[in-house]
Amino acid sequence: MAIELGKLGIWRYHANVDAKFAAEAEKLGYSAIWLGGSPSGDLASVDDLLAATDSLVIATGIVNIWQDEPASIAKAYERIAGKYPDRFLLGVGAGHREATKEYKKPYAALVDYLDGLDAAGVPVGGRALAALGPKVVKLSADRTAGVHPYLTTPEHTRSTREILGAGKLLAPEHKVVLGTDAAETRAIGRQTVKYYLGLSNYVANLRKLGFTDEDLAGEGSDRLIDALALHGDAGTIARGLAAHLEAGADQVIVQVLNEDPWPAYRALASELR
Repeated sequence: MAIELGKLGIWRYHANVDAKFAAEAEKLGYSAIWLGGSPSGDLASVDDLLAATDSLVIATGIVNIWQDEPASIAKAYERIAGKYPDRFLLGVGAGHREATKEYKKPYAALVDYLDGLDAAGVPVGGRALAALGPKVVKLSADRTAGVHPYLTTPEHTRSTREILGAGKLLAPEHKVVLGTDAAETRAIGRQTVKYYLGLSNYVANLRKLGFTDEDLAGEGSDRLIDALALHGDAGTIARGLAAHLEAGADQVIVQVLNEDPWPAYRALASELR
């Protein structure tokens, strides 16, 4: 890949990332920010974030294929990549059946969308797919720079790397809560994770990872929450994140759930540098 993502990235809802945030993240040693929550197709904020930093990569996590046509996304890509070569990665995905009324035959829709990006000139190395299951992971390997899994574990990272093979990007997201009160930090993690237990694609993937009906019931078992939202001191969290790298990830993407994220970002950058 021409785009160098580095080992440590940040996942954050796109509306909560501004130029000041990006500059501080870069100063701490984070090499990429993934903009979550389906940013709008013009990707106007990406220019500002790249202008405020020197080498930081901005990626979308993700552009929703049901929301914007490939031709319009390609125009935004061309604008950004032309001005900031090798610093923008277009992450795309099919979103969730429960959240998108247009949702149908997502695999075929992803293939069509990639065809559209090809026709519009977006290079294979400049795009990645959100993927959990082996079929879309294989599609990512064949037609993009690689894959951006969300809400997974190091076990999923290991099996995904086996499908991808060497030389393809694997950048999983993982949630963290910094703090030493286990009940309090677990509660913060559960508040976020419970939303995803209503989305069938995540539930199906978690079952494949060995979580049971009991784990997935209600707001999730302690075992489930502890696996999906690492909590504790910086050293404990850093070891959990490093497990993704040891399992074959190129970059681990940190989503901090604390109300003030900066203590966690600072502590983890120091631990993982």
